Amino acid sequence: MAKKILKGMTWGHSRGISPLQAFAQRFNQLYPDTEIQWRQRTLQEFADYPIEKLTESYDLLIIDHPWVGCAAATNCVLPLDEYLPADFLANQAENHVGRSHQSYHYGGHQWALAIDAATPVPSYRKDLLEEQNATVPKSWNEVMALAKKGKVAAPAIPIDLLMNFYMFCQAHGQEPFLSSEEVIDKDTGLKALETMKAFYSLLDRKLFDANPIRVAEYMSMGDDYWYCPFAYGYSNYARDGYSKHLLTYGNLVDFAPGNRLRSTIGGTGLAVSAFSEHQEEALLFAQMIMSEKYQSTEYVLNGGQPGHRKAWLSEQANGISHNYFKNTLESLDASYMRPRYNGYLHFQDHAGDPIREYMMGAGSPETVLDRINEIYQVSQRPVAHES
Repeated sequence: MAKKILKGMTWGHSRGISPLQAFAQRFNQLYPDTEIQWRQRTLQEFADYPIEKLTESYDLLIIDHPWVGCAAATNCVLPLDEYLPADFLANQAENHVGRSHQSYHYGGHQWALAIDAATPVPSYRKDLLEEQNATVPKSWNEVMALAKKGKVAAPAIPIDLLMNFYMFCQAHGQEPFLSSEEVIDKDTGLKALETMKAFYSLLDRKLFDANPIRVAEYMSMGDDYWYCPFAYGYSNYARDGYSKHLLTYGNLVDFAPGNRLRSTIGGTGLAVSAFSEHQEEALLFAQMIMSEKYQSTEYVLNGGQPGHRKAWLSEQANGISHNYFKNTLESLDASYMRPRYNGYLHFQDHAGDPIREYMMGAGSPETVLDRINEIYQVSQRPVAHES
C-alpha cells in the first residue's frame, strides 16, 4: 500500500513549527502508512497570501481567527463540529484561554481548533532592572517614565500598531467596530492616537520595522532595552537556554487606576482543508494533537504555546517557562476579539499603514481616522479585496 502523504502549512517560528513537526513524527510512528509534512512561511507571508488558496494545496493549515468569516463564505475548510466528537469539542470549549476557542466559531460552525493562544503582554529583563534598582512598571505613567530613559521597546509595524490602536480606544472608554459607519467615534479615536503618539515618539526608530519576534530577539540577545509594555507573548523566550538572556512576562499595566489595558487576542487555529484527499487522517491528527493530555505535555515541551487551558495551568509547563503561562493568563482572559466578517482582513492589511505614518511624524490624527474609516467601508463591500 502506498504511503499517504499529507501536507501542512504553518508559520515560521519555533513556537509555530517545532511542536507540529514533533507530533507528525509521533503520528507516523503510530500510523506508519501516513506521513505529515509541515512547511512554514514567514509571518509576513502568513499575513499576505490568501489562505483560501492554500487550502487547495495543503491538508492541514494553521490560520488566524479573523479569517473564519472567509472560511464560512467559501467553505474551503471543514466545519469541524460536523466531523469531530461532541465531547471532544465540549472539552475544547470548556478549556478555552480567553476567547481563543470561540474566535474560530463563526456562522454556527467551528472552523478551526485553538492550537495556540497569545495576546500582547509585557516582557522585561529582570536582571537589568535589578542592576539599576528599577521596578517593573505597574501603571502607564511608569511605562512612560521608563520610555523617556530610552529603555523601552515595542513592535511598531502596521499590524501591531493597529492592534494597539484597538487597545487604546478601549483604554479611553470605547470598543472599536460598534458601528458599521466608523471604526471608532472621533473623540475616542483622537485620544487613542494622541496617547500612542506620545509613547511611540520616545522609541528607537528601528522598532517601526520590528514585529514581536524581533523585539523579543532585541531584548533577549542584547542589553539596550529593559522593558516592553505590550507585544504578543512568546513563552520560548521565558525558557532557559532558548536565547542569550531570559525574558520575564507578566500582565498588562493599569492605564489609569481601575482601568487595566486590554490587548487584542491573537494565537492560531488548526483547520482541515475541504479539498484534502485524506480528511480522515487529517482530522485524527487534529484531534490527537489538540487533546488535553498532549497539549499539556509534549506540545509545550516541544516549544509550543498551547490553546488548552489545562496546559496554561500545568505545573510542568510553568516550571519550564518561569511561570510564563500563569503570569500572563489574566491578560489572555480579558483580551479583546477582533471582527471576523468576510472582508475584515482587507481592513487589517491596510489600516495600520496610516497609523504608522502618523506615529513616525507624517500627517494628522484626523487624517488617520478618515483613512481608516474609508478602508473600513471598502472592507464591508461584498466584493473581492486585493491584499
